[in-house]
Amino acid sequence: MNVTNCKTCGRLFNVLSTEKICPDCKRKLEDKFQEVKEYLTEYPNASVDEVSRENDVTVKQIKQWVREERLILSEGSMEGVECEKCGKLIRTGRFCEKCKAKISDNLMSALDHPVIKTPKPTEKERDRMRFL
Repeated sequence: MNVTNCKTCGRLFNVLSTEKICPDCKRKLEDKFQEVKEYLTEYPNASVDEVSRENDVTVKQIKQWVREERLILSEGSMEGVECEKCGKLIRTGRFCEKCKAKISDNLMSALDHPVIKTPKPTEKERDRMRFL
């Protein structure tokens, strides 16, 4: 069983997977997320800085939730997160639609291997004796 220190509070906790924060801090963070979500429901055009200030959450954490596609920035917002591939400002996720399409096409082309046709054996080759 692996034990590590919580990245947020420093307490020791048992690691079950690749977790960086303890269950208590994770619960507190989820409560903060619900507060931010409720705030955005009430004020849909609020800026990231305003949401951060009003809910006592870092801008970095809000942008992390946007990258995880848990939050979507409003249409009128001049802010955003950058596409990890081209740098274009996006409202949610890690990549813009154009880069998502390129990545998807590349993956699909990698999966589509050309089918190699094997020549059919002639009648003479087919009737021959084989050894195991």
